[in-house]
Amino acid sequence: MLHLRIATQPYSKHIAAMSGDFPERRLIDAGGVSLAIYEADGDPARMRPPVLLIHGWPEIAYAWKNQIHALASAGFRTIAIDLKGFGYSDAPADKALYDIEHITGDLAALLVALDIKQAYFCGHDWGGAIVWSMGQWRADCVAGIIGVCTPLRPRPPAPPVTILKKRFSKKHYFVQFQEPNVAEKLFERDIERFVQMMFRKPAPRERWAALIPNIYDLPGRFLSDMPAHKNDLIVSDEIINIYIDAFQHSGFHGGINLYRNVDRNWALMEGREETVRAPALWIGADLDLFLPPESADGMEKIVPNLEKHVIKDSGHWVMWEQPDLLNKLIIDWLLRQIST
Repeated sequence: MLHLRIATQPYSKHIAAMSGDFPERRLIDAGGVSLAIYEADGDPARMRPPVLLIHGWPEIAYAWKNQIHALASAGFRTIAIDLKGFGYSDAPADKALYDIEHITGDLAALLVALDIKQAYFCGHDWGGAIVWSMGQWRADCVAGIIGVCTPLRPRPPAPPVTILKKRFSKKHYFVQFQEPNVAEKLFERDIERFVQMMFRKPAPRERWAALIPNIYDLPGRFLSDMPAHKNDLIVSDEIINIYIDAFQHSGFHGGINLYRNVDRNWALMEGREETVRAPALWIGADLDLFLPPESADGMEKIVPNLEKHVIKDSGHWVMWEQPDLLNKLIIDWLLRQIST
């Protein structure tokens, strides 16, 4: 049975001012978790599996503004989601509710609530990690997977936080985020400064060696970096304000709790089948310092039905930086899937 509540308030005062910019928010009870969804229905006859768009950190469903209507125009029912802990979805404090078993369970329950048997799952950043995990944990729900920037890697030989601490020092943000309540309190001091820090234009590859490892010290950069100039950002002031509104509502604890479960997720995968057998597409960005295209080398070993592309002249936020090319690659792949 569908459990549905129509939101009576706009997603944010800034989205409300941008008429027609993004679908209306609905709140869905997905197995006891209220998830905010935003739907553009390009397939009212229900001839195809829908596309679920899963954002990363520190993003929200609105990250897919440039994709949701394009996918609907191509004939797909398209649903962008505020993950638990983000935007207007529930944001419980308990970090245990953000491990991969719970997060993939939320999405499986959402499909049940919407009477969807299978979907194409498209995810970026943390959303990319989650959609690959859907192929491992909830394969029956998956018609296909699209990973944007985030590759699927084999389970490492040691807990990820231990590896990152040894490789990049305790200043790596994955390591710092393990401390309860510290990072969220820091970023909540000045949400605008935080969002601007995250959405700077990418650095050219020739600068990467000089930026590593300090680029990964997000708390340190937040405290020490000069405020960003408009020309340094990949998004407009209007979009910055939408993110500010979202984090004023949700806080930062939900998203940071994803990072507090990386070792837990590693432990949960012990002895589990890692291979993702669903049809899959991976799209990287050549200027993505955090998830460089080289990190997807060898993915075919655990994703045998895989197609790969790399978008030039784009950093990590490819949905904003190269939306038309990203849309073309996604839509072309989806149309080939339904024609086979």
